[in-house]
Amino acid sequence: MLGRMTVAVVLVCAPAVAWAGDKPLYQAAPGWVIAAPAPDAAKLTDADPALVIMDQQQRVGDGQVWEYTDQATRVVSTQTMRDLGTVTLPWQPDAGDLIVHRAEIIRGGEHIDLIAAGQRFQVLRREEQLEQWQLNGTLTATMTVEGLRVGDVLRLSYSVTSKDKALQGNVQTAIPLIAAPGRAKFARARLSWPVGTELKWRGYADGLAPKVVERGGFNEIEIALPLAKPAELPDDAPARYRKLSILEATSFADWSAVSKVMAPLYKTDGLIAAGSPLAAEVAKIAAQSRDPRTRAALALRLVQDEIRYLFKGMDGGNYTPQKPADTWSLRYGDCKAKTLLLLAILHGLGIQAEPVVASMSLGDHVAQRLPSAAAFDHVIVRAAIGGRSLWLDGTGGGSRLADLDDTPPFRNVLPLRSEGAGLMPIAMQPPARPMGEVDIELDQSAGLSLPTPFSFRLTVHGAMAEMYHAGAAQADKEQLSSMAQMMVGGLLGDALIGERAVTYDAETASATISAKGILSTPWQKIDGRMRTTLDKMLPKMSFTPDRARTAWKDIPVATSPMPMASVYRIRVHLPRKGVGFELEGDRTLPMKLAGATVDRKATLADGWATLEDRMSIDGAEIAPADLGAARAQVALAQSRLLTVAAPADYPARWKVVTEAKRTGAFAPIMAAYAKAIADAPEKAHGYINRASFLDGVWDWKGTIADLDKAIAIEPSTGLYFWRARMRMMLRDDKGALADTEAGLALDPGSTEGLGQRATLKFRAGQRDEALAALAARIEAGGSEKLGFVAQQGSLLAEAGRADEAIAVLDTAIKVNPGNANLLNERCWLKGTLNIALDTALKDCTKGIELTENPASIYDSRAMVYFRMGRMEDALADLDAALDLSPGQGASLYLRGVVRKHLGDAKGGADDLDAARMMSARIDEDYARYGIKP
Repeated sequence: MLGRMTVAVVLVCAPAVAWAGDKPLYQAAPGWVIAAPAPDAAKLTDADPALVIMDQQQRVGDGQVWEYTDQATRVVSTQTMRDLGTVTLPWQPDAGDLIVHRAEIIRGGEHIDLIAAGQRFQVLRREEQLEQWQLNGTLTATMTVEGLRVGDVLRLSYSVTSKDKALQGNVQTAIPLIAAPGRAKFARARLSWPVGTELKWRGYADGLAPKVVERGGFNEIEIALPLAKPAELPDDAPARYRKLSILEATSFADWSAVSKVMAPLYKTDGLIAAGSPLAAEVAKIAAQSRDPRTRAALALRLVQDEIRYLFKGMDGGNYTPQKPADTWSLRYGDCKAKTLLLLAILHGLGIQAEPVVASMSLGDHVAQRLPSAAAFDHVIVRAAIGGRSLWLDGTGGGSRLADLDDTPPFRNVLPLRSEGAGLMPIAMQPPARPMGEVDIELDQSAGLSLPTPFSFRLTVHGAMAEMYHAGAAQADKEQLSSMAQMMVGGLLGDALIGERAVTYDAETASATISAKGILSTPWQKIDGRMRTTLDKMLPKMSFTPDRARTAWKDIPVATSPMPMASVYRIRVHLPRKGVGFELEGDRTLPMKLAGATVDRKATLADGWATLEDRMSIDGAEIAPADLGAARAQVALAQSRLLTVAAPADYPARWKVVTEAKRTGAFAPIMAAYAKAIADAPEKAHGYINRASFLDGVWDWKGTIADLDKAIAIEPSTGLYFWRARMRMMLRDDKGALADTEAGLALDPGSTEGLGQRATLKFRAGQRDEALAALAARIEAGGSEKLGFVAQQGSLLAEAGRADEAIAVLDTAIKVNPGNANLLNERCWLKGTLNIALDTALKDCTKGIELTENPASIYDSRAMVYFRMGRMEDALADLDAALDLSPGQGASLYLRGVVRKHLGDAKGGADDLDAARMMSARIDEDYARYGIKP
């Protein structure tokens, strides 16, 4: 990563050297500086940029870089004034000086010299990155600007000098270049160096072609800023296509020269003294195994586990590593210290190894840069064992023998050798161990439409495993629950978790996050059959490279910034021992899919449907010519997701529930709920979830028992109204009304509560009061008005006031002619009242055409057909309604009646039994319409 303006790298630590200056100097600007145009604050307007001057000039010579900065900023607001009111200037005193040339406020035509007025910079040690494990050796000069006002211009001119002994007289520097949409009244970048000095320079921005001119014995480059806005690039373009917005310069002749200069820093001869504690560690490793790979793995683990990471940038430590003995004694070190320690240990074990420097962010862009140490921000070890390169990073974590052949994502490294070396490409490959292994088991054996007990396990390895291990050690139960919920939810949706755990195996550096609980069934009825999708990875795959622009058509797609691998396994225990179930979709996948290598295994046997997907990515690019085919492959695969399909004759839900009650198949489901409740008995959600299940299998007493507990813990309007509905099923209308009133006490305007209370009071004989309440609510208007109109019509019809019932709906439909719900209600009332059946039929047919899910309207039209004696038509509509909504008890009831009329006594009895299971009072409801089986 690039530093402020000179030495760009953070390869860190080292022995003590004398500091050049630990206090700012106050001097005039050097004579080689060309002054920026003086700003006229009186002429500045709000249309002008806030940045009035950004002048950066550098002179390179005699192994030193002198950076001069002149910056003037307009105080445009009180927020800006707060931001500018404290000036901070950082520098590294072991490399050079901070020299202040000017600090002034420009107010109109007045120039207020802050230095002359006695203001001075105070020096602080600035370790603001300590939380990032960095001791950067930076000092900060701070000044609180007195008297600054909105409208002023604050101008600062200063220099920072830098000379790094580790570079052996070489220099390297980079000047950041402002580009649009950034704005400045005046901005410039200027670089100069002595004529005759070998200095390479390069700018990367498109169209940047400055000319070198000679002035007073120095070569100069001057660039007017800001540059043009950089060309847009697709997000998935390789790193080498992203132009650095810098002007950089180096005295290094080539990469080999960089390698030679840096190599002496990593000589290991004599660094581990005989009889020292570190020598004892080397001997211990040697005694454990004679296998060089095992020894390398043990050495890497020692450095990763025993030495904590701490960047040390002070005392010349940008490039010079601290000695292994110091690192072992202090038990901390940065990438340089860890690399030198690891090298010394490996050499002590007779393993061929060398240091290599890398860029953690620039990837293949490094090869396009000028040769300099500044191109790199990391150093690791390359060991050579058995003809293979092993890339060993002491700053990593959790690396084990199985991981030795893994490749880092750097793409290019520079070996540091005394004879020099060029850039070495790294052929990336997927990691040997997957970054994550997911194992899911779903128990659907009780029935496809019932809640699903599940177990979930995620296993991670290496550094991520150590992170989970450390996090779990600090986490409380709530935090662990949230973590498990997030992981399970990402793949399976909302779940009720009753057990969770995090375990760690230090020998393999593997962490396992496990959870057990219950979730809503993932099965849905699609095209007449119950189906569920096993695929979880493929639907999440996104491959939408955009190369539509002409300028982008030749840019390849970078599939991943780093090698990756993952495994996803799922097992589903099917009901009926899996008889009649089928796998649909792709049992195998193309070898390559969007740059990923995929290995799929899918089986359906012995009552289990299983899927294993192994996916690995080596980070290779996809050529522009291959993008069309790659897109088509992904689209085809995502259109053929692996699915389990139930047999077409799979029984209706009510039959599944009946059978499960008879055989005790609910036991695993109830056990899962019991564990979740026991896990958090003080919370209502476990009781609420179990109540929902019991309600869904028509156990109203059990539902009420759980709602009692939930309400005692956390009462709410929804729970009161829910319990009221359950009491109604059990013919406890008095208790239902009490619950409804309790809910309305919490939310007096609740639409559900007002409607529920009106129905209960009406059927309790308080008809006028109920109808008056509905009329008042309708008069109040609002978005829920039409729902109350429909209820008013229904109760008027029940009261025998048929004409009034139809009239209120006629009025509402006249205003809302396209409202399918109102049309359905009028059709239903005419059907149940057995009046105007011809117009009722038109209402229902129109309503069916207007809605996406006409299940309830099919039911209403079936009632009309029934009244008309058109039993076959009634049966067809009831079948259609139940196909859309299998749990629609009213349709089952009427179909039972119709089937009996058609002579199907057995089918009719089955439907009636199902309807009565779903609604204990359904016979009463239809008796009001004069319909009895």
